[in-house]
Amino acid sequence: MKHLILLYISITGSLAAMAQETIYPAGSQQETVVLTNATIHVGNGQVIEKGVITFANGKITAVGTTAAAPAAGKVIDLQGKHVYPGIIAPVTNLGLTEVEAVRSTNDFREVGEIDPSVRALVAYNTDSKVINTIRANGILLAQVTPEGGIISGSSSVVQLDAWNWEDAAYRKDGALHFYMPSLLPPAAPPKDRPAAPSNKIKESTEKIDQVRTFFREAKVYLGQSKHAETNLKFEAVRRLFSKDEKLFIHCDIVKEMLVAVDFAKEFGFDVVIVGGADAWRIADILKQNNIAVVLKQPHSLPVMQDDDVDQPYKLASQLQQAGVLFCLSNEGFWQQRNLPFEAGTASAYGLSKEEALSAVTINAAKILGIDKVTGTLETGKDANITISTGDIMDMRSSVITQAFIQGREINLDNKHKQLYERYKFKYGLK
Repeated sequence: MKHLILLYISITGSLAAMAQETIYPAGSQQETVVLTNATIHVGNGQVIEKGVITFANGKITAVGTTAAAPAAGKVIDLQGKHVYPGIIAPVTNLGLTEVEAVRSTNDFREVGEIDPSVRALVAYNTDSKVINTIRANGILLAQVTPEGGIISGSSSVVQLDAWNWEDAAYRKDGALHFYMPSLLPPAAPPKDRPAAPSNKIKESTEKIDQVRTFFREAKVYLGQSKHAETNLKFEAVRRLFSKDEKLFIHCDIVKEMLVAVDFAKEFGFDVVIVGGADAWRIADILKQNNIAVVLKQPHSLPVMQDDDVDQPYKLASQLQQAGVLFCLSNEGFWQQRNLPFEAGTASAYGLSKEEALSAVTINAAKILGIDKVTGTLETGKDANITISTGDIMDMRSSVITQAFIQGREINLDNKHKQLYERYKFKYGLK
């Protein structure tokens, strides 16, 4: 019996070992790489036909049509493929949740209403199976963001090929998130079922005033050189007042966005609106106050009943025409794989192809404060590069064949592809 037990343990152990994934982070770039004969979409509106891009030690060293190949290195002939900057996914809980219905896999929400000291970065799970499915569509960077309460904590930008959160960190604690309570009046009840009186708007206003009071007290506290006691919550917003961190305010309707503008004026914060479904109505005010917008869930229905049915699709074009800095985002975590295709939708509703590409690359980089190192394919920036057989914003022609993060060629395999190959084999199709 003892021998049978040992045999069982041995067999199950070996099967478990065989089932382990072979998807792991790439090592640092060891040799110069030259990509030739490609259509290069720089990300700033410029397109280089039959272009050449060279990168070494994780940085782009040359971009053009006649860049000379180095004496030593690896030359990759792309034969007319398209080269893009790595797409950036802002405001996502990617890596903070794995299975929405399983509470133990969700680590994006903290208890409490005002929690500025919460850091999403330290909860980021680099072993998430979802991450590999995201980068297979060209998304190479993400802003992992906490949720819950009114002030939920700080978000950080991560690169999606790392062993742990320390390796993943691309820009730490770049934004603090304020989820503004809704100021949208409750929907009218059915005529045959009158609703009880609601104080929803009053409650929301009181919570907003609570946040305003918190920032006023924090400003006074931080203006003092010495303190009898350290206030950790006030200390957590110090970077907001020094403008080393931005305040991302999640809101949609005009009333809420005007409150966001007031916060920017009163406290001098760098404010970014997340959502902004009605941003087109006050685009001039947002432009005057230098407030950027992260458009969430472009594939959705309008907020107001009398809005055009395609209002969410054409909102990006309206902000582009008004000169408001904006980028595209998506709800959730696994949904980020559709981000390039949402940019494609925006290009069908008023944006040019290159403007739509900028909305998920350089615009996002500017809003997240990383545009000096990524967002475009320019000399001196990180080699965050995606290669596609066709238009990356068209799901019919986009097939990502290679991708590089800081010059490291990453593995584009994932659980979905592995299962596809597994069942091809099972049914004799491989």
